[in-house]
Amino acid sequence: MPNLLSETSGLMAFVRTVEAGSFSAAARDLQTTPSAISKSVARLEKKIGARLFLRSTRALTLTQDGHILFERVAPLLRDLDSSDEAIRSEITPSGRLRISMPSEFAPLLLPRLFDGFASEHPNLRLDVGLTDRFVDLIREDYDVVLRVGNPAPADLMVRRLAELPMVVVAAPDFINGMEPPETVEALAAMPFARYSLGGIPQPLRLADGMSFIPSGRVDCDSGAGLIHAARSGLGAAYVLHCLVAQELAAGTLILLAPAIPFPKLPLNVLHAFGQTAPARVKLFCDFMAREAKLLEAV
Repeated sequence: MPNLLSETSGLMAFVRTVEAGSFSAAARDLQTTPSAISKSVARLEKKIGARLFLRSTRALTLTQDGHILFERVAPLLRDLDSSDEAIRSEITPSGRLRISMPSEFAPLLLPRLFDGFASEHPNLRLDVGLTDRFVDLIREDYDVVLRVGNPAPADLMVRRLAELPMVVVAAPDFINGMEPPETVEALAAMPFARYSLGGIPQPLRLADGMSFIPSGRVDCDSGAGLIHAARSGLGAAYVLHCLVAQELAAGTLILLAPAIPFPKLPLNVLHAFGQTAPARVKLFCDFMAREAKLLEAV
């Protein structure tokens, strides 16, 4: 491969086009024009003597050579970018920090994030997205993502923050006239507000690895929805203990089957900056690690 040090702008244009999905989106990120991005990529293609994209009126598709170059170059450029920012912001972290977290964590984490982290770092601009879907961290331009469960992407840095216990809860009136479930079979026979992804009800898992698909007439794709349904007496709900601690203390929800062991789910923070994350990302991860321990203890 020819020496590409003279094509830094072309490499940046190429990598951002792949990550953003189009010349237009890459141009917005790099504060230039789609034409300039296209010309930079064309010069790079001429330099290496290979097509990097298959171009059509509707989409850009990476060629095999494009895949190879992206896999080699993208981590290097990210490391250079983040190293430069880390040096510049070591004393006073600044700039935008874009965060994604599950919506049900908002009542627990946002007050701490805004009252603590934001006030400690006044030069940071926070952009917080609340969604229960798994965002594409790179293509959707997030710096850090909080996720519950075991992450799949092998190209992301994962830091485990806490192990959060799961419980089954219901409204007090829900079990009137019923025997409290003391066995897995009795629990499986009860109606649930079910957690559903893409219209598919998800299994309720036990600590020993066993699982079952609960029955019920209410399906939700978020923990917050399950809690509301349970509070309304529409079924039991299988949720994180930290999300219902206040309702349990107030008596608006009660624990079902406390003798049956349920698993703990990992709370992780993910980013794509490799080993040289910017100071703003490191500070956020350290802050969340401290706060997550409080959730673990709830």
